[in-house]
Amino acid sequence: MKKYLVLDVGGSAIKYAVMDAEKNIYERGKVPTPLDCLDSFVNSVQSLYNTYSDVSGIAMSMPGRIDPDKGYCYTGGALVYIHDINMAELLSERCGVRVTIGNDAKCAANAELGFGSLRDIQDGAVVILGTAIGGALIKDHKVLSGCRFGAGEFSNIITDYHKPFNGDTSWYASNGINGLLLHIQEALETEEHYTGEEIFEMANNGNEAVLKGLNQFCLETAVQIYNINQIFDCEKVAIGGGISAQPLLLELIKKNFDEIYNSCYASTLPPEIVVCEYRNDANLIGALYQHLN
Repeated sequence: MKKYLVLDVGGSAIKYAVMDAEKNIYERGKVPTPLDCLDSFVNSVQSLYNTYSDVSGIAMSMPGRIDPDKGYCYTGGALVYIHDINMAELLSERCGVRVTIGNDAKCAANAELGFGSLRDIQDGAVVILGTAIGGALIKDHKVLSGCRFGAGEFSNIITDYHKPFNGDTSWYASNGINGLLLHIQEALETEEHYTGEEIFEMANNGNEAVLKGLNQFCLETAVQIYNINQIFDCEKVAIGGGISAQPLLLELIKKNFDEIYNSCYASTLPPEIVVCEYRNDANLIGALYQHLN
């Protein structure tokens, strides 16, 4: 069976795995992401390829605005040296195998579309609650890139027009992980920092103030899911990110969504709200799915 070198490029590390078409992982690891220049990045990828040179191709997930059909990177997120370059072509020339590249959030959506909670739908959305809000739209059983490769970029949706327009008025500010902390701090009237695990432990133990803050966080998430559905008519919306492993999160999002939907006389049917099946390996699995399809 053919094997592939699959890379998940992040701001601090490149996670890699040797995988086959059935998602089996034969070897895996990570190396630091070069932050100095393009040559260092290309050399790191080539070094990984040289270690596993019997693979049939390289599938890559990375941040930025990317044309997934050509592997052309218009931006590279935190990798500021990646700008207006056909990265797939460059790496293919260096390594001598086919290379495909996709945006990281869209790769996470591909994992759900190909193998996970969205494999049975035509139209839907993925919302990743992380440091920011990762997102993707799915149309006709394919992740929608958009004509300029920016479709489904949910993070900077404006959520408050009563304040000056800046990062604080964007969706990621209220429903990214830091937004969750701010909701809990406000509810507890404290400036103490808590991890996601600590917040949900307090909530699951019945701390009413924490539950109030968590419910507000889930209400704001549900509002945006409602808006996305009004625009896109989703069969399903899948919620991802580390905190999506907490059953209480989905319970509160669904409760708030139902209340909003039943109050607004919506013309669209409600989507089924589910959790993503893949978390830590989502970008790897989605990059592989894109490469194979």
